[in-house]
Amino acid sequence: MARDLPVRFRTDDYHTGGEPFRIVAAGAVPLPGTTVADKRVAAIASGPVQRARRLLCSEPRGHADMYGGFVTEPDDDGADLGVLFWHKDGFSTACGHGTIALGVWAVETGLVPAQESGTRDVVIDVPSGRVIARVAFCDNAIRDVSFVNVPSWVHARGVEVVTGRGTATCDVAFGGAMYAAVPAAAVGLRVRPADLPELIRTGRQIRDALNSVGAAEHPGDPRLSGVYGTIFHEDVEPGDAVAAAPFEGLSAEGAVHQRNVVVFSDGEVDRSPCGSGTAARVAQQSLAGALPDGATLVHDSIVGSRFRAQVARHVKADGHDAVIVEVTGTAHRFGHGTFVVDPRDDLVPGFVLR
Repeated sequence: MARDLPVRFRTDDYHTGGEPFRIVAAGAVPLPGTTVADKRVAAIASGPVQRARRLLCSEPRGHADMYGGFVTEPDDDGADLGVLFWHKDGFSTACGHGTIALGVWAVETGLVPAQESGTRDVVIDVPSGRVIARVAFCDNAIRDVSFVNVPSWVHARGVEVVTGRGTATCDVAFGGAMYAAVPAAAVGLRVRPADLPELIRTGRQIRDALNSVGAAEHPGDPRLSGVYGTIFHEDVEPGDAVAAAPFEGLSAEGAVHQRNVVVFSDGEVDRSPCGSGTAARVAQQSLAGALPDGATLVHDSIVGSRFRAQVARHVKADGHDAVIVEVTGTAHRFGHGTFVVDPRDDLVPGFVLR
């Protein structure tokens, strides 16, 4: 089973707001295709690439909520690198937290130079298009990274979906992937760890119900169709006992403070506030007039980590009114890994318990 896998993988392991991102440098896995979007299609059909993904994502080397990416060549000379995002169920079209981590990785590995202050753009090709990791420096150190996304827009509003907790109404929005956004209270839940088993179960039901009726067909690229994740959200009020730290220097005036958890793919849980999901939520609120231009969405995760997001500009995309969203967060390296394949190991490439 292990014969067509490399015998050794070297990784750089980061987390963005608590969500893991395991980086495998270019050349570790053969990824045919002209563009990153083409490479994703080829990877889905490739037994060796799928087994490499499973090896690095599954137990005992990973876990059911592991996330990572294969660094590859960009589509052309206009970008610094490309990346193929992966998780336990396959290859995703977008990943904001991974883009933030790649911005830090690019500086820490010397792919792009560090600087004393100001910002530097790391341009990255991903399956949903070209994005930017805008690295901000202060005193010769990385302060934070802003993920500048592809256009985000609302696909449908007021879609009713039946769940095991009753009928809920959701909006479907695109932020590099399709998301169903649902107030947690609509299904009798809170965004808190104690409710996580029911959030996972209900998130799966919502995704499956919407996909069964084709509720999220991308108008320009069928490879981007289908609900990828369910975003459960709630407002954070002053004095909220579940809230993380206060606004961290942001004035509450002109800011919208919310907490969310994204249940994506087949029951994975994003520990961060979710970069592409945050972009979808900004589009949902901005285009409804609930988040004025210049206002900040302060977006907390289920573990208390935080992104800040704003509309950078308004655009048109695939016949929709859309916005370019900038999502700011931090990422930190927590280790390096060397993973080996023993040809005698009957459990290669691994297993997932969920």
